[in-house]
Amino acid sequence: MKGLLQRVRGARVEVAGEIVGSIDQGLLVLVAVEPGDTGASVTKLLHKLLNYRVFSDAEGKMNLSLADIGGGLLLVSQFTLAADTKNGLRPSFSTAAPPALAEELFNHLLSEAKRLHPRVESGRFGADMQVHLINDGPVTFLLQI
Repeated sequence: MKGLLQRVRGARVEVAGEIVGSIDQGLLVLVAVEPGDTGASVTKLLHKLLNYRVFSDAEGKMNLSLADIGGGLLLVSQFTLAADTKNGLRPSFSTAAPPALAEELFNHLLSEAKRLHPRVESGRFGADMQVHLINDGPVTFLLQI
């Protein structure tokens, strides 16, 4: 399971011109599910997302987590993040989970996030989405579980 975490001042996801998810300060996370992922992968990734220290403290050091600042969490499924790009000039998606498994685990991540954190939004699984963000920093990390 991969999560491309971006610290944002604000972000939103649109589907067919309709805003389906929106946050102010917080994290936008593009999520890819891979074939070997399980519920344990979801638990590990979510723990990191809520507790990874990427927000500045009073001294300007990255010592605060999303949980510490009470920021928003915007989760967006993105199977292309799981692509194998090592060879050739066209990505291979053999390293992405089948759609049914990916949707199940993404929905599990979303429901657990909503249970554990007060401000959670999401895109729409499998939809053609337009993602708008103001990356703060910019600060971006690829988390691999």
